[in-house]
Amino acid sequence: MKNIDKQANEQYFTAEPTAEHNYHHFDFELLGHQLYFQTDSGVFSKRTIDFGTRTMLEALSKTTIPEGKILDLGTGYGVVGIAVAKKFKRTVDMVDVNERALQLARVNAKKNNVADVTHIFQSDVYDNISEQYGLILVNPPIRAGKKVVTSMLQEAKLHLQPGGKLIAVLQKKQGAPSAQKNMAEAFGNAQVIHKDKGYYILESTR
Repeated sequence: MKNIDKQANEQYFTAEPTAEHNYHHFDFELLGHQLYFQTDSGVFSKRTIDFGTRTMLEALSKTTIPEGKILDLGTGYGVVGIAVAKKFKRTVDMVDVNERALQLARVNAKKNNVADVTHIFQSDVYDNISEQYGLILVNPPIRAGKKVVTSMLQEAKLHLQPGGKLIAVLQKKQGAPSAQKNMAEAFGNAQVIHKDKGYYILESTR
């Protein structure tokens, strides 16, 4: 099991994970709603919702959510997109490079009754993104490397409507201060709106 999980963690940001299927199911309360998730090997944080994602979702109460569509960049099996669609009754685009994760996200959106307000499709970072959003949410895949993380943060401005926001979560020890500098470079502003156990929630506004 440990070898499978290690392989899964190494591949969650690839297009087609090769880890042997190992399905898992659990319920989790997020943003006041009890949600159901199906997961599998080859996706990030398959056994529970990771602390960084939970912290980012909790931090949404500390800011104003702009009008417009929401983009869940690097959705994995759909946690963030499903939670915000359920909470805010908003249209959410959920994208990931990982096809296995996207299949799970579709299953989970349907199970949680948000399939009608979610659009789930493959995109390597912003490659297949053509719209502008009111809010982009991202928990960057640190293991994918600095180039990918920086692209997710700095190119977000091109995909936000005026007044739109990028909100990202990173650990201090995994580069939150440099990520904040990258966001400030691109947007001209970047603030820490919440901290918890070494996780920083960063926000920039176009």
